[in-house]
Amino acid sequence: MIQLIPPGPEFRRLFHSFEHTAFRLEARDTYDATYEQESLQRFLAGEPDDLPWMRSWLDMLHEATAAGRRFARVRVVSLPLTDYSRFGVYCAQFTNGAGEDIRYLPRDQAEAAGLPHHDYWLFDSSKLVRMHFDEADCFLGGQVIEDPAEIVRHNLWRDAAWHHAVRRDDFATQQYLGRV
Repeated sequence: MIQLIPPGPEFRRLFHSFEHTAFRLEARDTYDATYEQESLQRFLAGEPDDLPWMRSWLDMLHEATAAGRRFARVRVVSLPLTDYSRFGVYCAQFTNGAGEDIRYLPRDQAEAAGLPHHDYWLFDSSKLVRMHFDEADCFLGGQVIEDPAEIVRHNLWRDAAWHHAVRRDDFATQQYLGRV
């Protein structure tokens, strides 16, 4: 049986315990996070929103960046973008502004680069946490992987994803998303 770190305080501790880098590969086109549903609906309706669910993440990013710790993420996306992916591009302007470097990679390029179809976090290039989701795209928890060969493989995937990915602002321009 797979042991998962459940969503919540124990999982959040991962983001305060690394020393230098935290990298996330996002391989899904949609995520069902109840805390962001209202903001997603406002975004789709073209209504303003101050993204209250994102405040603690932004604060943590500011603190980590000020302490010299780096957050980076590559989002693998299908084209044309799903509504959720467009919402993600919109939100990324705020997380990038707080210090996280989010980049985008079209799914066909990710496939050509041999990237995995699962999400993961890689902390300090040595702690691998594979993300697990249910059929409804809800996050179930993270599995710590300790196999050195798997950790090396995920580092290689991180480097390949980063090499091919496009900065958030450039991607938004390429996709004609305007000020999104």
